[in-house]
Amino acid sequence: MTSPRTVEGRDRLRLFCGLRLPDEALDRLVSWQQAELAGADVRLVAREHLHVTLAFLGSRPADDVPAIVEALRATAGAADPPLLQAVRYRETRSVGMVVLADTDDRAARLAGDLQRRLAELGVYEREARPWLPHVTVARFRSRPRLQPDPPDLGAVSPSDAALYNSVLRSTGAQYVILESVALGGT
Repeated sequence: MTSPRTVEGRDRLRLFCGLRLPDEALDRLVSWQQAELAGADVRLVAREHLHVTLAFLGSRPADDVPAIVEALRATAGAADPPLLQAVRYRETRSVGMVVLADTDDRAARLAGDLQRRLAELGVYEREARPWLPHVTVARFRSRPRLQPDPPDLGAVSPSDAALYNSVLRSTGAQYVILESVALGGT
């Protein structure tokens, strides 16, 4: 874990936990972004930032990182790797996303377990709406109202989950992986 060596305990970090995607799925997502979204008035999410968010923690003291990592380890170690498939493109007010089907609800169980553990630590407040597995692929100021077919990713099985620090820069957020944990104890 790199965080304790680079920040003081009182420093605040913008944290989230997410599933890392396999290289083949990332390659297909990037090709799809270029083919379907590149001509629109959107900012494409870079390949290294594509992931499935499990829990957004927001601004947290760096001192919270070890306990968050332990919750992530416990959750990931007990989880079967999920199987995800792209089913549709969806836009909100500021982002475009690829919504994923969650075969056997493995990802939902993983997200729910992690969110419960993080809430018990007092570092996360569960959202009222149900968790939606998705990958944010574009950001925008004005909703472009695109309607592309979803990418053909096949069955995607993430092998690990990570704790990320989202460092805000003038060019956009830079995601730094603080810790990565294998799913299923593999």
